[in-house]
Amino acid sequence: MILLTLVATLFFGGALAWASEGLDVRLPRIVALVSLLIGSLLVVSLCLSSGPVQGSPDGQWWVLASWSWIPRFGIALLVGVDGLSLLMLVLTLFLGLIALGAAWGEIKERVGFFYFNLLWTIAGVVGVFTALDLFLFFFFWEVMLIPMYLIIAIWGHENRAFASMKFFLFTQVSGLLLLIAILALSYFHYVQFGSFSFDYFELQKVALTGPVQTWIMLGFFIGFATKLPIFGLHSWLPDAHSQAPTAGSVLLAGVLLKTGAYGLIRFTLPLFPEASLSFAPTAMAIAAFGILYCAKVAFAQTDIKRLIAYTSVSHMGFVLLGIYAWNIYGLQGAVMTMLAHGLSSAALFMLAGGLQLRFHTRDMSALNGLWSRLPMLSAMALFFSVAAVGMPGLGNFIGEFLSLLGGFQTNPTATVFAAFGLILAAVYSLWLIQRVFHGPLQVPKNHALASDLSLLELCCYMLMALGLLWMGLYPQSFLTISQPSLSHLMQTIDLLGGGVQ
Repeated sequence: MILLTLVATLFFGGALAWASEGLDVRLPRIVALVSLLIGSLLVVSLCLSSGPVQGSPDGQWWVLASWSWIPRFGIALLVGVDGLSLLMLVLTLFLGLIALGAAWGEIKERVGFFYFNLLWTIAGVVGVFTALDLFLFFFFWEVMLIPMYLIIAIWGHENRAFASMKFFLFTQVSGLLLLIAILALSYFHYVQFGSFSFDYFELQKVALTGPVQTWIMLGFFIGFATKLPIFGLHSWLPDAHSQAPTAGSVLLAGVLLKTGAYGLIRFTLPLFPEASLSFAPTAMAIAAFGILYCAKVAFAQTDIKRLIAYTSVSHMGFVLLGIYAWNIYGLQGAVMTMLAHGLSSAALFMLAGGLQLRFHTRDMSALNGLWSRLPMLSAMALFFSVAAVGMPGLGNFIGEFLSLLGGFQTNPTATVFAAFGLILAAVYSLWLIQRVFHGPLQVPKNHALASDLSLLELCCYMLMALGLLWMGLYPQSFLTISQPSLSHLMQTIDLLGGGVQ
């Protein structure tokens, strides 16, 4: 019941926030805060539980529950949480609160409807991370996308219409391919077992070989890789980030991108082990090329948010590299990179949004020498920039090191090329700091008296900084939680793939 309560709290909290707008313009954000705090307490209570439930399948599920929904087609409300899902839920609720803090003083129009969309986006993400029925999973997959489209389209910046439509088209076309692949997999379950099923555990029993498995696997891969995104399917992301409001960018970079990586780990590998293994060299080559290409493109940007967006695509290449490294080190690296990148990228987009709110520009050529005027904001920008680079002692270093370690055991060539991305990351990060925060003071006219960080902003940044320090100095606390799920995943794909490694 705890998962249904969590999702229901966010759904009803969003509806109540919208309905309360007419009573008091400040009430919707209070409702949103209370809803997110209740959701966070539910996740914390799950973290403090005794761990996996005795007797659960494979002995790895902290929560596993099922209710009949559409039995004629084998569709059920099947939800569960293991170590991997639990870490993703913690990230989601934490960044939901950070996004709320980013929107607190920025959103002044249609406030109730904004928080409705914010909470429904988070509810959809929670559903994605907990659904184990693929029809239910796809339902939540769509639920999280439509509110995000509205956040960009209504509260975005000057080119929000173009950016939101591009986001919608990319995600919906890839989502259609994902739906077709899910239906095809269910159909083959009907052919082999005499009944339709969307049950994650049942679908692992479907035996697919040759081109059939490859084509269905590609439907899943493209659907998830577009959201990751990988090189070639990434062009929607810089536009969406540059035009989204700050809270939208925080959720988009910190949480929504991680749903694509989660889908690859949870569904693509175990459902299509042989096809995924055959595709692994291609995926790792795409990852390495994407890391280098997007790092180079980031260096050419003058828009701060577009620069950070391209760095996100580059860093998510390490996630793809780790996933298809086909060993536990790579998978652990992918998960740690997802968590650390969620915090560092969210902080950087929040900083970029703070600069735009103060100076009404994202153009780096119009800003210079801000350290003398905004020392706290500048210090935070430096911290999260070096975190994104992979500074030892911070979470990003752990994730990228493990991804490279796992990748080198499988594909040394692709991994060596990917490692050069770390050098390029240092170049564009330090260039950003030098360009915007050092040198003689230069700001747009009429904005010379911009204030430094508020107490709310400082608290948000400090919480994200502490999270990165925790991951970097004591990563074992996170690795221990995800270890059983990822180890069982490796055993499963080894078994289903006929003993391949």
